[in-house]
Amino acid sequence: MNRIHSPMQEINWIGKLADLKEEHYRNTLLVAALMDLLIEKGVMTRGEIEAKMAELDRIMIPDPIYPIS
Repeated sequence: MNRIHSPMQEINWIGKLADLKEEHYRNTLLVAALMDLLIEKGVMTRGEIEAKMAELDRIMIPDPIYPIS
C-alpha cells in the first residue's frame, strides 16, 4: 500500500527516531557501567557475563521449527 505522508508527519518521525537513538545510547552506557562495576567489585567475571549474554541470546532467537505466534 502506497501512502503519502505530510512533511510534518515526516518531521515527527525523525524526531521520534532521534529520541530513540538517545535513549538507546543512555541504556547502553548504563549497562556498560553496571557491568564494569560488577567486574571491578568482584561480583561477576567478564566470562560469566559473556556466558549469560550468550545464553540469553540463544533464548531470544526464535526456533524456526517452533515459531512464536
